Amino acid sequence: MLVTNTVSQPISGLHVLRIWVWAWAWSVLLACGSTLAISNQTHAASTQYQWQLVSDDPGFHWRDGAGALVYQDQMWLLGGWSPSPNTYGSQLTGNDAWSSTNGADWTLVKPNTFINGTYNSETDWEGRHTAGYVVHDDKMWIVGGDPLQGHYQNDVWNSTDGANWTHVNKNTALPWGDRALHHTLVHDGKIWVMGGQTMPDFAGGGVNYYNDVWNSTDGVNWTQVQTEGAMWEPRGMIGGSVVHNGRMWIIGGGTYNSSLDATRTFRNDVWSSADGIHWTQHLDHNEGPWGRRQYHDVVVFDGQMWVLEGFGNAGINLNDVWFSADGENWTEVTDTPWGARHAASVYAFDDALWMVAGNNVVPPDVWKLTAVSIPEPTSILCLTITTLALSHRRSLRHPIQYRTSRSQ
Repeated sequence: MLVTNTVSQPISGLHVLRIWVWAWAWSVLLACGSTLAISNQTHAASTQYQWQLVSDDPGFHWRDGAGALVYQDQMWLLGGWSPSPNTYGSQLTGNDAWSSTNGADWTLVKPNTFINGTYNSETDWEGRHTAGYVVHDDKMWIVGGDPLQGHYQNDVWNSTDGANWTHVNKNTALPWGDRALHHTLVHDGKIWVMGGQTMPDFAGGGVNYYNDVWNSTDGVNWTQVQTEGAMWEPRGMIGGSVVHNGRMWIIGGGTYNSSLDATRTFRNDVWSSADGIHWTQHLDHNEGPWGRRQYHDVVVFDGQMWVLEGFGNAGINLNDVWFSADGENWTEVTDTPWGARHAASVYAFDDALWMVAGNNVVPPDVWKLTAVSIPEPTSILCLTITTLALSHRRSLRHPIQYRTSRSQ
């Protein structure tokens, strides 16, 4: 009878070393926050952002303060300001509308009637810049405007196609009266208008700075919100809008000077509110690391609030870029490749952040920023050690064995 016995090999020094390495690997894994269920391990990653030039000649003339809306899976560029005689002539502002699905190819949806002699005030809005631009009730809206035609544009327009526009408040005066440089956004099913000022050097009258808050569901009937408690100081000159974590945000801004008041203010404080009544201050003056500025743009992208470019208190255009999840802790995206500017047109569209045109960018350009996930060094270490630990675990489960045979 042949009997086969299995005899385990005595533990050698090499085997002891393998046991030690296995134990060390698992201790490091535990320090990495891992568990024994390696198959369920997740790996931390950081996000980096990269800019890409999409177009250095998109086909429209240079401008600043143009409306920037994302609507029906397209980016829309509405009007704007330019002193170039080939752009808007003596009117300085236009009412053209352009759209694009990729940032490289732009389609003229509505021509600039201000310069081609076909403007009809009954069916079309006056050329303007730095107005209120929002998407609400499945329409694009233009709320108010500027004083560059010698009067305040106290009108509200909307459109479903960018070519045909409806004068919403045609027979109804806006209760918030004469103002420009106001801040406009959509929150809680309403259009909100906040802040702004009068500009007597352009439209006559006195000088007033506002920090009042208004809202409307239809653009015709407006309600003034009675604020309570601490409140941000009067301001405007904030492009774009931020609604983040169920709250409206006021980020920086300032006031424009005039012959009646030579002071031009620049701010970098941060406020937010869920209801427009109660406001929370997140950063005081001079606490925003991006410095005091106006004519900058704000937007929500990749779960963060962003501040881009602007006109700084040193009297120069800027090209820095910052983001924050909470309005208090800000991170700069360094090495911005595009030139300094203010009052650009900024979009969050198609998983990218877009920078289009802006003050003195001739010809206008189009850039986009995308997120790139980069594994953290600790994640790479943990992944490497995981592989090592698995390898040693398999080897320990199957120790070297000898088979012996004897007759019986």
